[in-house]
Amino acid sequence: MNVRYRVELSQIERTELRALLSGGKHASRKLKRAQILLAADAETSDEEIARSVGVSGSTVYRTKRRFVEGNLERALSEEPRPGAERKLTGKEEALLVATACASPPRGRARWTLKLLAGAMVKLTEHKSLSHETVRRRLAENALKPWRKDMWCIPQVDGEYVARMEDVLDLYAEAPDSRRPVVCFDESPVQLIGETRQPIPAKPGRLERYDYEYRRNGTVNLFVLLDVHRPWRKVKVTERRAARDYAQCMRDSRRTSNYPDAEIIRVVQDNLSTHSAGALYQAFPPAEARRILRRLEFHYTPKHASWLNMVEIEIGVLRGQCLDRRIDDPKRLRREITAWERQRNAARSRIKWMFTTDKARAKMAGAYPATSKES
Repeated sequence: MNVRYRVELSQIERTELRALLSGGKHASRKLKRAQILLAADAETSDEEIARSVGVSGSTVYRTKRRFVEGNLERALSEEPRPGAERKLTGKEEALLVATACASPPRGRARWTLKLLAGAMVKLTEHKSLSHETVRRRLAENALKPWRKDMWCIPQVDGEYVARMEDVLDLYAEAPDSRRPVVCFDESPVQLIGETRQPIPAKPGRLERYDYEYRRNGTVNLFVLLDVHRPWRKVKVTERRAARDYAQCMRDSRRTSNYPDAEIIRVVQDNLSTHSAGALYQAFPPAEARRILRRLEFHYTPKHASWLNMVEIEIGVLRGQCLDRRIDDPKRLRREITAWERQRNAARSRIKWMFTTDKARAKMAGAYPATSKES
């Protein structure tokens, strides 16, 4: 048989190739080259090698040639592949990055691949530039100028720290039926209806519904969550005005909820309606004063809603109950009431892990300097 390149492995090379095939994670191409070399060393024909390894005859030829002309490492490794030259030079890529980071053209909210390609044609000598070329160069620099991240960095000062530690200390207290701690917040809900009747799911087919929908307005949810016992209450209202807030605060004082309570401590955010003044807007002075004597407000820091435990509960409510289209307020109330009863019956609670000690350890750099020194 006329063999142009004859493979003759040393014992060390055979051992290395067998070890390569016996274990470990390696590229499929590298493993096939090792099989080709071992088979060629056993004087197997090129046709038989190609059939048994599952490669083309040209792959067998190239692998043997690279071994004979080079060495084992060269035969196993990837050969440099020819490709088209990069269309943008280093300076042009830097110009593209700078353009993508600058303001978009007047009348446009953000850069797109098409806009950037057109801008580069104007700024360089290229007659044309594909969107894919622009995309690849931006990807190499981790740039996506059509996307934006919204962030809010709170000012961590003495007021922030004081409110944060006040709330965290409330969470850490032992349960006290005479001084319960209740987290309060509100959340809007859109009433969304179907334009066509959904098709129920069947074995082998998902439920299908029309992408079009009908918007029937919004309602508001007032959510209360007891910090120390498995209880929550959701009230659906048409509005979220100060009077609605005041009514919710009065309802929380009912003896059926807290028969032994002397004072209910309410954790809430800094919304303008969340104040004692809202009760005076809704009730006569004597009634407002009577309610406020049994309430004690504790406010989370500004831009720190994560400190309000009820935010987690609202997320659970949305995921378990409201993640669907409901267009009727009455039906919404029924569904929320059912969810509330089930969750209370299951004695579900929020497991809060963040404490004042952890805050001082993890946020030490954010604390005011005078607080850290003392």
